[in-house]
Amino acid sequence: MNGEAVASQHRSAGSPLSSAIVAIHLEKHYRRGGAIVRALDGVDLTIPEGQFAAVMGPSGSGKSTLLHLLGGLERPTAGTVLIGDTDLHRLSGDESARFRRRHIGFVFQFFNLVPTLTAAENVALPLLLEGRRYAAVKDRVERLLETLRLLDRANHAPSELSGGEMQRVAIARALIVEPRVILADEPTGNLDSRTGAEILELLRHACDESGVTIVLVTHDLRAASYADRAVVLRDGCVDSESAAQRPHRRE
Repeated sequence: MNGEAVASQHRSAGSPLSSAIVAIHLEKHYRRGGAIVRALDGVDLTIPEGQFAAVMGPSGSGKSTLLHLLGGLERPTAGTVLIGDTDLHRLSGDESARFRRRHIGFVFQFFNLVPTLTAAENVALPLLLEGRRYAAVKDRVERLLETLRLLDRANHAPSELSGGEMQRVAIARALIVEPRVILADEPTGNLDSRTGAEILELLRHACDESGVTIVLVTHDLRAASYADRAVVLRDGCVDSESAAQRPHRRE
């Protein structure tokens, strides 16, 4: 069954037409020595457009594996991931990379900035990889840096930035393509609590103001409180789901 047929079948079962992400019977198995490790074991998950979802669970529960599959960074052993109507894992390697650059923003715990590029060049990188010239996107990059209070750091290398500044650069890089989805894996894990709160406020603002769908992997209840919904994984399965408590939301 192709992705369009799966999407149609899933929607007829009651999923909203506005789903940004749909995972259907998602499995990921690894071989460790002579044993098979089931990192994910039949996960079904639907995330509507514009929702901020936190994925939680103990170490080894499958949180980061799920995020990597949702972003097309790994392929599942079985199951389907739809971003909109696109069956992500039916794309070729080149098609998948191109789709990620155009539609998915990533924010990681360790920033993943290119050390030889300036902050501004790191932000522009997804557009440069699409063949755009820096001069053509410079104004767009600088507007985004100004919004994130980074314009005065535009020409600095990552080594000259604080941890919070590097993570804001990473968020700007994720936002520059105006993505459908941002996937964030423990984005505050290397930051102090105050700086971490600032990063979470930025993600919350992006969701509220731009309508981008956000999936945040975290072990931190405070971080999860910025989300609309919490999904808890245990032993590679969805253990529970609930509306997140959101004392930090700015109405």
